[in-house]
Amino acid sequence: MRVVFVHGACAQDADWWWNRMVEPLAALGLESRSVELPSCGERAGATYGADLYADADAVRSVLDQEPGHPALLCGHSYGGMVITDAAADRDDVTHLLYITAVVPDRGESLASLAGPDPAPWVVPRDDGTVVPNTAVDLWGAFLHDCDEEAEAGAFRRLGPQSQAVFAQAPRGIAWHKTPSTYVVCTGDRATPTAKQREFARRASGVIDLPTGHHPFLSHPGLLADLIGEVARGAGE
Repeated sequence: MRVVFVHGACAQDADWWWNRMVEPLAALGLESRSVELPSCGERAGATYGADLYADADAVRSVLDQEPGHPALLCGHSYGGMVITDAAADRDDVTHLLYITAVVPDRGESLASLAGPDPAPWVVPRDDGTVVPNTAVDLWGAFLHDCDEEAEAGAFRRLGPQSQAVFAQAPRGIAWHKTPSTYVVCTGDRATPTAKQREFARRASGVIDLPTGHHPFLSHPGLLADLIGEVARGAGE
């Protein structure tokens, strides 16, 4: 089984965000890779105009590179929107893993799920993108349990993302048919535990992890063991 990872909002250099997971997962017999998202300017198609559907299609393109090879599709934060769309009606995705992620249903956009108040973490720009809000404590919210190398690397890889992704609902809802697990990161200061548990009610199963918002950076071994357990349950 392969693990395909989709990162969160306003992030670039997909491979870097997942790089600490590759070896621990390989030790468990699991190959893995990350997906570059057009809405973050990582693939062909600049951030201007690229949207949620372009991101989901990029995931499908990665899956199509190995036809019939079972996949565990892993979405982090905003990535939950992407995998919900990307895995709809696909037989090769055997399990969905939501890591402190949004889990939309039909007609629900990221904006509608976030509530009436704008997220403090991003600032809209006139060019149709949003960028991380450096006026707030991003470290305290997102990276407080990461080491200095991960913290510095993460800040270097924050960037703009198309505003279009926040207003779109998925074209299909994969978790209606595909088994799923929600990972509640109980130390996450950006997405409150109570909010995570609301989303988790839509998943087939729930696992608590005592980490902050980015467990693949702060506790890769712990997350790898969890993924290995989920993969075995999904029929590795």
